[in-house]
Amino acid sequence: MPEPSQPCGVRIAGTGSAVPEKVLTNHDLAEMMDTSDDWIRQRTGIGERRICSSDDEGAFELQCRAVSAALEDAGMQASDLDLIIAASVTSEMTCPSNACRVAHQIGAAPAGAFDIVAACSGFVYGLNIADSLIRSGRHRNIAVIGCDAMSKVVDYEERTVSVLFGDAAGSAILSRDDDPGKGSIYQVIEADGSSWPSLYLPRKESDVPEKASESDVRMGKLRMDGRDVYRFAVSKFKSVIEDAMNATQLSVDDVSQFICHQSNIRIIESAKEKLGLPDDKVYVNIDRYGNTSAGSVGLCLDELNKAGRLVEGETIVLVAFGGGLTWASSVWKL
Repeated sequence: MPEPSQPCGVRIAGTGSAVPEKVLTNHDLAEMMDTSDDWIRQRTGIGERRICSSDDEGAFELQCRAVSAALEDAGMQASDLDLIIAASVTSEMTCPSNACRVAHQIGAAPAGAFDIVAACSGFVYGLNIADSLIRSGRHRNIAVIGCDAMSKVVDYEERTVSVLFGDAAGSAILSRDDDPGKGSIYQVIEADGSSWPSLYLPRKESDVPEKASESDVRMGKLRMDGRDVYRFAVSKFKSVIEDAMNATQLSVDDVSQFICHQSNIRIIESAKEKLGLPDDKVYVNIDRYGNTSAGSVGLCLDELNKAGRLVEGETIVLVAFGGGLTWASSVWKL
């Protein structure tokens, strides 16, 4: 595609999401391990989460459903897409990428397709990449999908991790717009790999950090140092939003929604208090879905869109942080 003759903007043309039908409640977990509804709610704010019910249901199926819903919302066909970016840590295979399989499944060929692995930050990473590619003039319509089927990789014998996570996908269709003021007006994609042992998914013995206890590790199951991750998330949540607001010279009053990764209600509440964010500007659905990793921000975005709370001309701030350790922000003019 030739470069545009003048600067362009980017609009969110449509959104979609998908979650499994099966609900796993705190009471269900209490029958599987030493925990309780009160214990989970007090520490995480989660009441239930959705999980895949069979081996055949996983990230790929959820991704296909979410992007198909986003295309329908945008009034577009899969053949209109130039590129598909799929963010996930639970793709069924590394080769081929889930993005390639999704492109084939929905009929998007010959659109480009690739996966990115940035854990809970993946969807915001993808939005920022897509915005930049469209502004470069090389692409016109890009589908971004954030999705994780965390039930496939959590250890339901280990309560501190398993109670947190659920399965979901969120998708957005980004399109070129003639108004250069639309789209991401400020963005951050950053990481610090020095703390990777705080959150990791080992596949073989050599993946396990030296300090990890052998009894704490199962191959193919997510491991997390809850205290380290909590400290990182609380600090990074606040600093990333402050950076975005300072860089754009926006105040809280200038922003209609802060769409944040749903990691833990205590982390969200801490950030709201420290930054003075009103309840009605910080969307929360962790009570119904848990932490859905890369699916989290996209799911929130779609629910806000369906509720009519994404209004053209308004400004939203998207924030995420996760394993890697990674973090990302995007200040978006709708």
